[in-house]
Amino acid sequence: MRVEDALRLAEEAGLDLVEVAPTARPPVAKLMDYGKFKYEAGQKARDARRNQANTQLKEIRFRIKIDDHDFATKTGHVKRFLEGGDKVKVMIMFRGREQSRPEAGIRLLQRLAEQVADLSVVESSPRQDGRNMTMVLAPTRKKADAMVQQRERREAARTERKAKHEERSQREQVRQSRAGE
Repeated sequence: MRVEDALRLAEEAGLDLVEVAPTARPPVAKLMDYGKFKYEAGQKARDARRNQANTQLKEIRFRIKIDDHDFATKTGHVKRFLEGGDKVKVMIMFRGREQSRPEAGIRLLQRLAEQVADLSVVESSPRQDGRNMTMVLAPTRKKADAMVQQRERREAARTERKAKHEERSQREQVRQSRAGE
Protein backbone atom coordinates (compact mmCIF):
# COMPACT_ATOMS: atom_id res chain seq x y z
CA MET A 1 0.00 0.00 0.00
CA ARG A 2 1.24 3.47 -0.69
CA VAL A 3 2.26 5.64 2.26
CA GLU A 4 -0.23 8.37 1.40
CA ASP A 5 -3.12 5.88 1.39
CA ALA A 6 -2.00 4.40 4.74
CA LEU A 7 -1.73 7.87 6.29
CA ARG A 8 -5.23 8.75 5.03
CA LEU A 9 -6.63 5.51 6.52
CA ALA A 10 -4.92 6.24 9.85
CA GLU A 11 -6.32 9.77 9.96
CA GLU A 12 -9.85 8.53 9.18
CA ALA A 13 -9.61 5.95 11.99
CA GLY A 14 -8.07 8.45 14.43
CA LEU A 15 -4.98 6.28 14.87
CA ASP A 16 -1.26 6.57 14.15
CA LEU A 17 0.71 4.90 11.36
CA VAL A 18 3.61 3.16 13.12
CA GLU A 19 6.50 1.48 11.33
CA VAL A 20 7.02 -1.87 13.11
CA ALA A 21 9.59 -3.54 10.84
CA PRO A 22 11.71 -0.92 9.04
CA THR A 23 14.33 -3.43 7.84
CA ALA A 24 11.80 -5.69 6.06
CA ARG A 25 11.34 -5.42 2.31
CA PRO A 26 8.89 -3.75 1.90
CA PRO A 27 8.81 -2.01 5.32
CA VAL A 28 5.89 -3.03 7.54
CA ALA A 29 3.66 -0.44 9.21
CA LYS A 30 0.63 -0.78 11.49
CA LEU A 31 -2.35 1.38 12.38
CA MET A 32 -2.39 1.78 16.18
CA ASP A 33 -2.67 4.23 19.05
CA TYR A 34 1.01 5.03 19.56
CA GLY A 35 0.58 6.51 23.06
CA LYS A 36 -1.17 3.35 24.26
CA PHE A 37 1.48 1.17 22.60
CA LYS A 38 4.31 3.10 24.25
CA TYR A 39 2.58 2.94 27.68
CA GLU A 40 2.06 -0.84 27.44
CA ALA A 41 5.67 -1.37 26.33
CA GLY A 42 6.84 0.62 29.37
CA GLN A 43 4.62 -1.47 31.66
CA LYS A 44 6.07 -4.70 30.23
CA ALA A 45 9.62 -3.43 30.69
CA ARG A 46 8.85 -2.38 34.29
CA ASP A 47 7.37 -5.81 35.09
CA ALA A 48 10.38 -7.52 33.54
CA ARG A 49 12.73 -5.43 35.70
CA ARG A 50 10.69 -6.17 38.82
CA ASN A 51 10.74 -9.92 38.20
CA GLN A 52 14.42 -9.95 37.31
CA ALA A 53 16.43 -10.71 40.40
CA ASN A 54 20.15 -10.79 40.91
CA THR A 55 21.25 -13.73 42.98
CA GLN A 56 23.85 -12.70 45.49
CA LEU A 57 26.53 -14.83 47.09
CA LYS A 58 26.13 -14.52 50.84
CA GLU A 59 28.96 -15.69 53.05
CA ILE A 60 28.82 -17.18 56.52
CA ARG A 61 31.79 -18.26 58.61
CA PHE A 62 32.10 -21.10 61.09
CA ARG A 63 34.83 -22.22 63.41
CA ILE A 64 35.67 -25.89 63.87
CA LYS A 65 34.91 -25.77 67.63
CA ILE A 66 31.41 -24.32 67.29
CA ASP A 67 28.85 -24.91 70.03
CA ASP A 68 25.49 -26.53 69.19
CA HIS A 69 23.47 -23.39 69.87
CA ASP A 70 25.81 -21.23 67.76
CA PHE A 71 25.63 -23.84 65.00
CA ALA A 72 21.82 -23.73 65.12
CA THR A 73 21.83 -19.92 64.99
CA LYS A 74 24.14 -19.80 61.98
CA THR A 75 22.15 -22.59 60.30
CA GLY A 76 19.09 -20.36 60.71
CA HIS A 77 20.94 -17.55 58.94
CA VAL A 78 21.88 -19.91 56.10
CA LYS A 79 18.23 -21.02 55.79
CA ARG A 80 17.07 -17.39 55.66
CA PHE A 81 19.56 -16.62 52.87
CA LEU A 82 18.50 -19.71 50.90
CA GLU A 83 14.79 -18.92 51.34
CA GLY A 84 15.55 -15.46 49.97
CA GLY A 85 16.94 -17.12 46.83
CA ASP A 86 20.61 -16.30 47.42
CA LYS A 87 23.58 -18.63 47.17
CA VAL A 88 25.54 -19.20 50.37
CA LYS A 89 29.30 -19.64 50.65
CA VAL A 90 30.00 -21.47 53.90
CA MET A 91 33.53 -21.02 55.20
CA ILE A 92 35.25 -22.80 58.06
CA MET A 93 38.29 -21.05 59.47
CA PHE A 94 41.06 -23.22 60.87
CA ARG A 95 43.63 -21.96 63.37
CA GLY A 96 46.85 -23.53 64.55
CA ARG A 97 46.56 -27.28 65.10
CA GLU A 98 43.02 -27.33 63.75
CA GLN A 99 44.56 -27.32 60.25
CA SER A 100 45.77 -30.87 60.75
CA ARG A 101 42.13 -32.08 61.08
CA PRO A 102 40.35 -31.17 57.83
CA GLU A 103 38.02 -34.18 58.23
CA ALA A 104 36.34 -32.40 61.17
CA GLY A 105 35.59 -29.46 58.89
CA ILE A 106 34.18 -31.76 56.22
CA ARG A 107 31.90 -33.40 58.83
CA LEU A 108 30.67 -29.98 59.98
CA LEU A 109 29.91 -28.86 56.42
CA GLN A 110 28.13 -32.15 55.65
CA ARG A 111 26.04 -31.75 58.81
CA LEU A 112 25.04 -28.27 57.66
CA ALA A 113 24.25 -29.50 54.14
CA GLU A 114 21.98 -32.22 55.58
CA GLN A 115 20.09 -29.69 57.70
CA VAL A 116 19.37 -27.40 54.74
CA ALA A 117 18.92 -30.18 52.16
CA ASP A 118 15.25 -29.30 51.61
CA LEU A 119 16.17 -25.71 50.64
CA SER A 120 19.42 -26.19 48.76
CA VAL A 121 21.80 -28.30 46.75
CA VAL A 122 25.55 -28.43 47.20
CA GLU A 123 26.99 -26.49 44.28
CA SER A 124 30.63 -27.01 45.19
CA SER A 125 31.70 -29.64 47.67
CA PRO A 126 33.96 -28.85 50.65
CA ARG A 127 37.40 -27.73 49.48
CA GLN A 128 40.46 -26.70 51.51
CA ASP A 129 41.93 -23.29 50.59
CA GLY A 130 44.90 -22.72 52.87
CA ARG A 131 43.55 -21.98 56.36
CA ASN A 132 39.92 -22.07 55.19
CA MET A 133 37.56 -24.73 53.91
CA THR A 134 34.68 -23.59 51.69
CA MET A 135 31.47 -25.03 50.31
CA VAL A 136 28.83 -23.28 48.18
CA LEU A 137 25.11 -24.00 48.59
CA ALA A 138 22.65 -23.00 45.86
CA PRO A 139 18.93 -22.51 46.57
CA THR A 140 16.45 -24.93 45.02
CA ARG A 141 14.10 -22.12 43.96
CA LYS A 142 14.75 -18.97 41.99
CA LYS A 143 15.28 -15.55 43.49
CA ALA A 144 12.36 -14.07 41.54
CA ASP A 145 9.97 -16.68 43.00
CA ALA A 146 11.27 -15.94 46.50
CA MET A 147 10.77 -12.20 45.96
CA VAL A 148 7.18 -12.72 44.74
CA GLN A 149 6.37 -14.87 47.76
CA GLN A 150 7.96 -12.34 50.11
CA ARG A 151 5.94 -9.54 48.51
CA GLU A 152 2.73 -11.57 48.95
CA ARG A 153 3.52 -12.22 52.62
CA ARG A 154 4.15 -8.51 53.22
CA GLU A 155 0.88 -7.60 51.51
CA ALA A 156 -1.05 -10.17 53.58
CA ALA A 157 0.49 -8.83 56.80
CA ARG A 158 -0.38 -5.27 55.76
CA THR A 159 -4.05 -6.15 55.11
CA GLU A 160 -4.20 -8.00 58.43
CA ARG A 161 -2.85 -4.95 60.27
CA LYS A 162 -5.39 -2.72 58.52
CA ALA A 163 -8.24 -5.05 59.50
CA LYS A 164 -7.11 -5.04 63.15
CA HIS A 165 -6.85 -1.25 63.09
CA GLU A 166 -10.37 -0.94 61.66
CA GLU A 167 -11.72 -3.32 64.32
CA ARG A 168 -10.04 -1.33 67.10
CA SER A 169 -11.39 1.98 65.81
CA GLN A 170 -14.93 0.53 65.60
CA ARG A 171 -14.69 -0.75 69.18
CA GLU A 172 -13.46 2.70 70.27
CA GLN A 173 -16.39 4.39 68.53
CA VAL A 174 -18.86 2.03 70.23
CA ARG A 175 -17.20 2.67 73.59
CA GLN A 176 -17.40 6.46 73.08
CA SER A 177 -21.05 6.31 72.00
CA ARG A 178 -21.92 4.29 75.12
CA ALA A 179 -20.04 6.72 77.33
CA GLY A 180 -21.92 9.64 75.80
CA GLU A 181 -25.37 8.11 76.54
